[in-house]
Amino acid sequence: MTAETFVIVGASLAGGKAAETLREEGFDGRVVLVGAETEPPYERPPLSKGYLAGSDERSAAFLHEASWWAEHRIDWRPGTAAVGLDLESRTVALHPTDTITYDRLLIATGSAVRTLDLPGSDLEGVRYLRTLDQSDALLTAFRRGDPVVVVGAGWIGLETAAAARGHGCPVTVLETAALPLQRVLGDEVATVYRDLHLANGVDFRFGAGLREFRGSGGELRAVVLDDGTELDAATAVVGVGIRPVTELAASAGLTVDNGIVTDAHLRTSDPFVYACGDVANSFNPLLGRQLRVEHWANALNGGPAAARSMLGGTDEYAPLPYFFSDQYDLGMEYSGWVAPGEYDRVVFRGDPTSDPNAPEFLAFWLRDGAVLAGMNANIWDVNDDIQELVTAGLAGRPADPSRLADPDVPLPDTLA
Repeated sequence: MTAETFVIVGASLAGGKAAETLREEGFDGRVVLVGAETEPPYERPPLSKGYLAGSDERSAAFLHEASWWAEHRIDWRPGTAAVGLDLESRTVALHPTDTITYDRLLIATGSAVRTLDLPGSDLEGVRYLRTLDQSDALLTAFRRGDPVVVVGAGWIGLETAAAARGHGCPVTVLETAALPLQRVLGDEVATVYRDLHLANGVDFRFGAGLREFRGSGGELRAVVLDDGTELDAATAVVGVGIRPVTELAASAGLTVDNGIVTDAHLRTSDPFVYACGDVANSFNPLLGRQLRVEHWANALNGGPAAARSMLGGTDEYAPLPYFFSDQYDLGMEYSGWVAPGEYDRVVFRGDPTSDPNAPEFLAFWLRDGAVLAGMNANIWDVNDDIQELVTAGLAGRPADPSRLADPDVPLPDTLA
């Protein structure tokens, strides 16, 4: 019997972990790992955190040494793009060359940054952050200590702002909303991050629109706002969101709706094709809805889950969304998921305003008493308890808000 061929398109964290898991689970067939980047599979959090801040080595981002993939008989194809997918013949066309027939295909193409089309967008110094080489370029720029303007006060924008301040750069952050992270965290916790960055010397411009990037000799010199204000800038970091890379799936006729639509086993509308990571809009049985999650934990855990499904596993992938962020002296973990307007109150344990530089607190987002999400800021070894509260809340079991706020009450004892 001819050995099966499993092809994985996308060689970052999700795809790399899937390939790794196939071997760990005893799959002895052919594994082809296709990656458009030339770097071995790596994790993205260091790009805006430890590596960009200068505290971690570049090598810390990689899943394994480059030689590991061949040693485990994984046919890693760096600098290769999948440009065509035929579901009927089960073939995937690669560029610059080759067409491969697969028995199972995993699409882990991730996301691409949303770009700005403004005058001066092509100037040297206008940068985005998604790939390791882009982090390399930003680190080099930050080490010069020249003025930085960050466009967008989301997670990437704030983490890059913190890294730039750590290197001594003057930093201005532009945000159209009234607070950073307002849509993700709501006003109550968003103010914590505003105050944190203000305390570390960041100049926020809320409600600001961007008119153009201005330069000379091909180099960025300033960022111009809608009202004509001109901000000095040697580097502009644009962090205005990402989009799932669905072109391969869409052109093949797979169901696409804000990502590649999958079931709880990460199987697409074609029974031989799976999707995971940023690109997958998967049914989450725990949350009871389709959800596309763009965070590290989903790639870390989704790749192995997809691999096991490709091997015939029957376990559903039902993760509780989780992410973390490190900015200055504030480290946090967030578990759960709540859309804007879907919670009715935020309960704090601890005072988030006690120390703008290093606050210590827990925050819980509630609806009708049920905990939908929780965050621990500079308080550690409580995330498991927070996740249990969120899981209970999703099952309809409420918590007592007054006990949630009481630091003397163990978190498990807050459930009603």
